[in-house]
Amino acid sequence: MVSTHFPWLTTVVMLPLLASLLIPVLPDKEGRTVRWYAFGVGLLDLILMVFMAWRYYDFSNPEFQLTETYSWIPQLGMNWSLAVDGLSMPLILLTGLVTTLAICTGWQVKQKPRLFFFLMLVMYSAQIGVFIAKDMLLFFLMWEIELVPVYLLIAIWGGPKRRYAATKFILYTALASIFILVAGLGMAFYGDTVTFDIEALRHKDYALGFQLLAYAGFLVAFGVKLPIFPVHTWLPDAHGEASASGSMILAGVLIKMGGYALIRMNIEMLPDAHIYFAPILAVIGIINVIYGALTALGQSNLKRRLAYSSISHMGFVLLGIASFTDLGLNGAVLQMLSHGLIAASLFFLAGVTYERTHTLMMDKMGGLAKAMPRTFTLFTVGALASLALPGMSGFVGELMVFLGITTSDAYNPTFKIVLIVLTAIGLILTPIYLLSMLREIFYGAKNPEFKPEIGLRLDAKPREVLITACMLLPIIGIGFYPKLVTQSYDVKTVEVADRIQDSLTLFSYDQQPFFTAIAYKAQPFFAANPVAPPIPKVREAKVM
Repeated sequence: MVSTHFPWLTTVVMLPLLASLLIPVLPDKEGRTVRWYAFGVGLLDLILMVFMAWRYYDFSNPEFQLTETYSWIPQLGMNWSLAVDGLSMPLILLTGLVTTLAICTGWQVKQKPRLFFFLMLVMYSAQIGVFIAKDMLLFFLMWEIELVPVYLLIAIWGGPKRRYAATKFILYTALASIFILVAGLGMAFYGDTVTFDIEALRHKDYALGFQLLAYAGFLVAFGVKLPIFPVHTWLPDAHGEASASGSMILAGVLIKMGGYALIRMNIEMLPDAHIYFAPILAVIGIINVIYGALTALGQSNLKRRLAYSSISHMGFVLLGIASFTDLGLNGAVLQMLSHGLIAASLFFLAGVTYERTHTLMMDKMGGLAKAMPRTFTLFTVGALASLALPGMSGFVGELMVFLGITTSDAYNPTFKIVLIVLTAIGLILTPIYLLSMLREIFYGAKNPEFKPEIGLRLDAKPREVLITACMLLPIIGIGFYPKLVTQSYDVKTVEVADRIQDSLTLFSYDQQPFFTAIAYKAQPFFAANPVAPPIPKVREAKVM
């Protein structure tokens, strides 16, 4: 009888990888068989994930579930160890959906189709592996493997500056990944026991100085991926040159790995260090929100504008992570899921528009509303979701982050007021650059090359409408009923928030560095009534 004893996680990770090995020997000349084969594998893996989540995953349990551990390389102490919890389950479902749709987006690939779909399936496996790896070395291995397919997808099927963009991507992300290995090894060898198991590492009692160093190393690695200012510059170049499939993967899945890893590694494993870094994350988050929005407003290239929009929206993830509240952390996870769907749909529609117009410059696209009414409608819905229109998932995620940082008891009133005001400015800038984008593309000065009589050939085809609908429908569904998603991870975010609250109660408010002092302590020149620090409580001994 098939049950929880079946290796579900190993199956969903290895299925795309093993299936990709058959692509070189498939009888196919024009790529038709290969594309249907790759799409079928992706869809089958997604169905297995949904069935596994519906049938065997317990939404009320915050701990790791469906754990699978096999000895892999005993000489290195490395195990094939997989597990899911509230942080990873919704993200692997997002990965399955976006990657399967990205495979379908590459339907028209004529150049080396076997290699293209082979790389898509390999990347599919690596992405899932990142989210469900329970061994630190396995996590690092999966993190590194997914870099190679992305690099090749940009370098081979990208735009005119694809090699520059691909090289910049691999340099930034690969060099930053070294910090994962160094910090991970340090944590594994710390203390009397050597282990790479993520759950065991979470229960080690690290000295504060070591936590600060490890946290800084992880922040560099995961911050590049998220990306955070000022290590964000690879993303606009990568998006500007990547194909539609590549951009969907970048925006929908890859940058979410950074947010996931910050919660998994930095907060869960190093909660004491998080107290010191949280105000810094909050400030970086605000910079991301404001800088990303202002820079997006100045972009005339459609995909670069959407890329800077992603940088801005990821700032809300940092704010939620820094809030010290379960509401803010809940909003950060929902923002990752929501943005994954919204950004993937917008980049897909940007690809649809590029195929018809052969340009990404918005000032050369004008007047497409009549020629492409279906595309215009879908683009408008996606943009409204991105600007956080009520009834869309983006509104719920950003509202939860906003309320989470507002109701946080960790920061002094002045620091919170500054954060709230600047966040509100970012929220105002977002509709400006998104609505002006729609106006310029669809109602700007008409391009004489686009004739009304070829409108039927210009507009989105049924396949393209279906791909977009598969992302827009969940966006609307989550907007009206957020519990569809939040119930899958709510107990986990509450547990993580409680863990950092415990660390906060042990935090010494005296003789702190200047930045944390002005963030946490209510100095007389910041507030009339200084806030007294919470009464410390004794943390319970941890049982290994």
